[in-house]
Amino acid sequence: MVRTKKIINVSSFKGEPKLTDFELVEEDLPELKDGEILIEAIYLSVDPYMRPYMSRFPVGSLMIGGQVAKIIESKNAKFPVGSIVFSQSGWSTHTILKPDNLSVNEFTMLPDFGSQSYSLAVGACGMPGNTAYFGFLEICQPKEGETVVVTAAAGAVGSLVGQIAKIKGCKVIGFAGSDEKCAWLENELGFDKAINYKTKDLAKALKEAAPKGVDCYFDNVGGELSSVILHQMKPHGRISVCGAISGYNDQQVMVPAPQGLFVWGQLKMEGFIVHRWTNRWLEGINQMLSWISEGKIKIEETYTEGFENMPQAFIDMLNGKNTGKAVVKA
Repeated sequence: MVRTKKIINVSSFKGEPKLTDFELVEEDLPELKDGEILIEAIYLSVDPYMRPYMSRFPVGSLMIGGQVAKIIESKNAKFPVGSIVFSQSGWSTHTILKPDNLSVNEFTMLPDFGSQSYSLAVGACGMPGNTAYFGFLEICQPKEGETVVVTAAAGAVGSLVGQIAKIKGCKVIGFAGSDEKCAWLENELGFDKAINYKTKDLAKALKEAAPKGVDCYFDNVGGELSSVILHQMKPHGRISVCGAISGYNDQQVMVPAPQGLFVWGQLKMEGFIVHRWTNRWLEGINQMLSWISEGKIKIEETYTEGFENMPQAFIDMLNGKNTGKAVVKA
């Protein structure tokens, strides 16, 4: 019999999540039935979307999220022991699944990653990577020579969006929360300009970096920073809305109404959830893996050791303490 560890939310998040909002519990798992498999987590993900999404579940629910895992027991011939998989199994060390009933974004047998770490399956070659790939290319439709702005540019999604934009021949401006992150974006990832939103005059800095305005904006943060960028969009600019992390912990948010900008600038703004492209899921994973293998996209991961430290890793990620993808090693 296998004993699993799980982390549940024991109180609703009010403002910034606290360690006391979580509890680690253990339980024995039953014997496998025909068609089922047992997986053991290797890498687990913490992501911004978890903060607003958990409000949809009652207190006492398993924290949601993806993980890379190994099949350690199987009663399904299509999924042999030893296989490495991605599973949307939440914050748990061991999980029983019936893969035949799951969609590709819920459960995936991972391809050979070659020399690359399988941790990429919760990052650039997983949900965050597909978020960047589809959310930017399908909604913004970037053209060579255009100016692209990315917020939360040093995070798991933003850092990929900027690099994809460079592959497509665009000028890329990123906003990040420290001089160190800005230097990483410019010197390592090839951003044309990175702006520290905590220390700069935002409107002035953006005007200097993009004197002719912005064609495409990939919005991860919402709030005041997005308002500044929207005021500098070119006519017929396109905005892809991925998230609003600046307001996830706020109990009250006050942002100027942007509707006039959309009318006079004839702008197009579209929000999305990445599972819109479930039928193309492996396309995104394989393209990102190819770009990484070719050296066209560079990856940075911030690791936290130990399953029991997932709540702290989650809180740190929401406070911008990670560079690139935040990953927990089980």
